[in-house]
Amino acid sequence: MNETPGGTLTPVDTARRLILDGVPRIRGGKRVGLAAAAGRILASGMRAEIDVPPFANSAMDGYALRAADARQSPVTLPVNLRIAAGRDGGSLPAGEAARIFTGAMMPAGADAVVIQENCRSGASEVTVLQPAVPGQHVRGAGDAMRRGEPLFAAGHRLLPQDIGVLAAAGHAEIPVRRKLRVALLTTGNELVAPGGALGPGQIYNGNLHSLSSLLRRLPVKLIDLGITGDNLNDTRTALIDAAGRADCVISTGGVSVGEEDHVRAAVEREGELRLWKLAIKPGKPLAWGTVRETSFFGLPGNPVSAFVTFCLIVRPALLAMMGCAAPALAMTPGGYPLPAGFTAPVSGERQEYLRVSVVADESGAESVRPDPNQSSGAASSLSRSDGLLVVPPRTAVRKGDRLRFIPYSEWLA
Repeated sequence: MNETPGGTLTPVDTARRLILDGVPRIRGGKRVGLAAAAGRILASGMRAEIDVPPFANSAMDGYALRAADARQSPVTLPVNLRIAAGRDGGSLPAGEAARIFTGAMMPAGADAVVIQENCRSGASEVTVLQPAVPGQHVRGAGDAMRRGEPLFAAGHRLLPQDIGVLAAAGHAEIPVRRKLRVALLTTGNELVAPGGALGPGQIYNGNLHSLSSLLRRLPVKLIDLGITGDNLNDTRTALIDAAGRADCVISTGGVSVGEEDHVRAAVEREGELRLWKLAIKPGKPLAWGTVRETSFFGLPGNPVSAFVTFCLIVRPALLAMMGCAAPALAMTPGGYPLPAGFTAPVSGERQEYLRVSVVADESGAESVRPDPNQSSGAASSLSRSDGLLVVPPRTAVRKGDRLRFIPYSEWLA
């Protein structure tokens, strides 16, 4: 294990590398229709089945002609052909023009389109007011993609725009990795499902619903195991049950060092704890290992800690288990630098992730400001802010310092 009580905390980037290298990759896949493919991981590479577009077509409404017939302007040409999208373009004799619309097939013999704004139309003729050049406003066959052209490699996670590309390239069914089975359980005698009455010392179970919502944005099959009480036997039983039903088990709470924290002990009895406690704030008591050969992540119980460690550590690990390729699995999360609009004293030994909002001054210049409540228990601060600002260990923040900002949107795709 990479940490023992009182030992050195594992840096975040080191933990990510260990976990991404160490989690198993699932096997198996299926073919799904286009409507079900968004967000899934490709099981094999995809190529274009056809040229796109499959024929030369007009990029604008106007008149198709031979550029040689309109090298000088103005010139008047007879119009005996009208071509709408979805029809055969036919053939255009020399010295004539064809009325054509966007997306319509170019007639044989034509090599240019003059937009209608640069023409004066008559009953059966058109006067071209500007010279034409070959290829003008024409989309050639295969301009967007060629038959056999590689489109996406195995391991690519399909975005909505990718689905349109695959459809245009002639694919109706897509080979994807099977969904990862993820079991989620929350621990704590104090937890009550929303809608029930709260007794003394009880709180509503927000973590279950926050993490469930994050998981449902991924290609996973969620197994909701509800709430487990704070005792060792119940925790062991719940983890064994979860391990038998899932590819990965995620728990929240019970991974710290209190007398009522039993998750760590249960994991060590039923499997292996490979990493415990990160040099991160919030989220230090994160655990990673196996329960009876099934991957396990133990998240902190505080809601902000659970959210941050899920997004930074668990989300990329789940994608890795499904065979998702870079850049989604870069060793460090994305984001971009933004200037701090505040000052802060030298930070501690852990890398901090501050909840911040992006603000703009009168000139439009952006900076970030921290939420006033940085408590790991203040879940509402996640909703008030736009993302996380990364403050390296032992770093003072001065106004104007450029630090890495990670918008929440990077984790919600």
